[in-house]
Formats: sequence, structure tokens, C-alpha cells
Amino acid sequence: MNRTAGQVTRRRFLIGAAGAGAVGAAAAVGLPRLLEDDRPVALVYRGPATCAGCAESVASLLESAPTPLRPVYCGPDEEVDVTPESLAGATLYAQPGGGTLDPAWRRVRGYAPHLREWVASGGTYLGFCLGAYLAGADPGYNLFPGRVRQYIGTDEATVDDTEDTVVEVTWRDERRHMFFQDGAVFRVPGDDWGAVGATVLARYPNDTVAAVVSPYGSGRVGLVGPHPEADESWYRGPDLVNPDGIRYDLGHDLITTALQR
Repeated sequence: MNRTAGQVTRRRFLIGAAGAGAVGAAAAVGLPRLLEDDRPVALVYRGPATCAGCAESVASLLESAPTPLRPVYCGPDEEVDVTPESLAGATLYAQPGGGTLDPAWRRVRGYAPHLREWVASGGTYLGFCLGAYLAGADPGYNLFPGRVRQYIGTDEATVDDTEDTVVEVTWRDERRHMFFQDGAVFRVPGDDWGAVGATVLARYPNDTVAAVVSPYGSGRVGLVGPHPEADESWYRGPDLVNPDGIRYDLGHDLITTALQR
């Protein structure tokens, strides 16, 4: 099997008109005016390297965080693109889920030097599913001090295909369930996360890492294989049930941990 971020099948859900409209209208006025708002700005990539609705779900998660962020959509077809100037006005950059890794990388590789310099200078990168794969090095932004691989390719994985499903994880010693579609695992030599200064947030049942926050220069990189941003509509299309209910605390923990300095 080719190492990809999967063929996204969750394309049928509806985006809440009010939430999407509010964030879209905010992006349309441009980053300088957005900086008048007292919430820290979070750039959220929306473009050909993501799937329908994925950026909006990440934006909603960021807005609802314990310290709310102000999402601004960015990308080649948005009013704001990913540039040194737009990153300079942001606290966080989020790369949502999407399709397969290699085609996505061809779409976004021009952002790599900007993102590396910005994170190294103190910025925060969040990667969800495909966005986590893109934080790796082969190919990717090279923001993660290890290797990013498919969970379904690991020994004793509880998922063996790329269909939408619910996966069990242990998040900070608590058993939880999350929406999952061919998400990543994160590895460093010897599983020695202390050596790279990283905080492991979650592991899959086979003890591989499902969510982690690691340093990059003066900045931080938060990565998650499953989808903590998934709302009810993600489960409705493929007729899935999350035994924990629809909760966003895991995503909020990822955001809060990544923003800590």
C-alpha cells in the first residue's frame, strides 16, 4: 500500500451556515482588520489540499477553545494566503485534514520555508490527520523530530482499512474514542520522547502515539492522527457512533498544550 493520508470519504456532511458564514466574513476583511480583535489570530488553511468542511470544523474547534482564537481562513483562493506577512500577525497556524499526502504536498510545499521560519521563531503549528502527515519530512514541512506513518500499517493496529471509523485511544491515561480515517502515528528513536522534549497526549491500543506536542526552535508543533474536531455530522454520514458522545475537550487539550510556553 502506498503511504498516504487516505482517500477521504466523509464529504457528505453539512457545514453550519452561521458558523461558516461568520468565519468566512471575517477572512474576507483581511488580516490587518482582524488584528483589531483582541482574540489571538489562528490561520486555518482552506484550499485544494484539504477536504470539504474540514477547515470549518477546525475553525469551530479553535473558536471554542478555553482561550478562544479568531480563525482566519488562508490559502491560494482566500483573501489571505500563507506568507511571512500573514504569519507575522498570527499566533497559530492550523493544517486540517484532507486527501492523499503526495498530491497535497505538491499544493502546499511552497509554504514550507515560511512555516518553518515562523514556527522556529515562536509560532504554533497544529496538524490534524493529513495536516499531521504534512508536518513530517518525506514529504512535508519537516517540523516534527521523528517519523510520521499510517496507523493502519503498524503491528496489532485495531483498524486495517481507510474507511471512516471510530478508534479507541488512551488520552492522558483516560480511555476515549475519536473519529478516525487513515490517521497517523508518530515515532522517534527508541520511543524516547523526553529526548526530543515532546509531550505525548494520546496512544492507540497498540501503544503507538496518536497525538503529540513537540518543540521546533522557539515554537511548538501539535499533531493528532484522529479527528478531535469532528462534530455530529461527521458521524452521521457513515452511520457511526462515538461511545463518549460528541465532545471537544481532547481538541481543546491539544490546542492548550501546543500554545504553552
